[in-house]
Amino acid sequence: MATHGSDSDRPRQSREPRLKVGAPAVAPARRSPARKVLPRAVAAVTALCAIVVLVQGHAALPFQRIVTIEAKMASKADFFEDPEVRRLLVRHGYRVRLTRMGSRGIATQRYDGYDIVFPSGQPAADLITSRRAAEGHPATTYRPFVSPIVLGTYREYAETLREAGIATPLPGVPAGAKPMYYSLDMRKFLGASAAGRRWDDLGTDRRGRPVGIGRHGIHNGNKVLAQTSDICQANSAGTYLGLVSYVWNHQDIPQTQAEATRFAERIRLLLNDQGMPSSEKNETYVSAEGKSISPIAVIYEHQFLAHQIAARSATGHVDTERVLLYPSARFVTEPQLIALTPRGDALGELITRDPALQRRAMELGFRVRDAQGGAATSDALTHFLTERGIQAPVLSDDDTKAVLPRLDLLERMIETVGDCPPAAPAASPGETS
Repeated sequence: MATHGSDSDRPRQSREPRLKVGAPAVAPARRSPARKVLPRAVAAVTALCAIVVLVQGHAALPFQRIVTIEAKMASKADFFEDPEVRRLLVRHGYRVRLTRMGSRGIATQRYDGYDIVFPSGQPAADLITSRRAAEGHPATTYRPFVSPIVLGTYREYAETLREAGIATPLPGVPAGAKPMYYSLDMRKFLGASAAGRRWDDLGTDRRGRPVGIGRHGIHNGNKVLAQTSDICQANSAGTYLGLVSYVWNHQDIPQTQAEATRFAERIRLLLNDQGMPSSEKNETYVSAEGKSISPIAVIYEHQFLAHQIAARSATGHVDTERVLLYPSARFVTEPQLIALTPRGDALGELITRDPALQRRAMELGFRVRDAQGGAATSDALTHFLTERGIQAPVLSDDDTKAVLPRLDLLERMIETVGDCPPAAPAASPGETS
């Protein structure tokens, strides 16, 4: 019987090696072809199932048929390009193939062969739905979330506007933190542009001291203005045009084509000094060169919040260099998913009502609509941001609610300011994926 102890306590023994005598050798039986192929086939199927499960994230549906949705979208393609959204859609049996272009570009081209189009705001959506109705093809619209028009800038520029009495930090800044959100007095901001003010010389503060970006160690002799994407293509630019017109024309909107042209000519110089427009201002804004190229860029709120959420996740802290300006006169921008086919309808219903997709939209910075009541659940977004140590914007109900002109009059203004072609469908089908 063996005893327990260390190896050094045990007596060394010398033993002869033992030879094990096995059973008599037997020639292996010849396998049938089926017996050779079957294990390989089973292994291949098992591997395929494992791959499908990994891709779809749903073990119960390894061989589910995937329906491809053809879509034209503007900035809200950010949602459908998100890997998690793609995974969730595959679980429901959908894959979205995107053609990305500006909202007005979507409205002015044909969309034959597409299941959905998703412009970023109501003007382009109205162009599409009214044309579909005139052609005898009504379309269903879905409004899964909202994202206000905002002005993305950098802390030094926001603080320069603050010193000049043009911007004010929004309430709700945690103790010891720097503000991330400011209210922008649009009347004063546009007045500085109209007066030809430069960033190096914004005038004087309340104490009579000169105000300019130079106090923050930056030299910029360019004119004070906000830069937009191409006004002939982008909803954000067209909406900002409407906002500027509303403020600059004493909270009035045009009532006739002649008035629309006159309003547009009056504000044309306020918008056309920005140089060559780009297709997507947010890409420039979040880039390393953004500060020198476009100190203030017209973007959507969700783009800024998505950047901050990603920065917090990747580095453990927010990007304190980039901040937001909320215009004191505001529009509620309503991106509308327009279903053109039954498959598009099914996707619209899913995006609007599925809890996992709605939560993911909030995680990407959108103000998600309540599927039952229809109101944007800003409280849920605030709670989500606060949980992650990100300041949440606290907007005032006292801000002016700006009004857009009637669709045909807004189109006249866009065509006048941007020298754009009229909003008519192209003779041939638009881009394909």
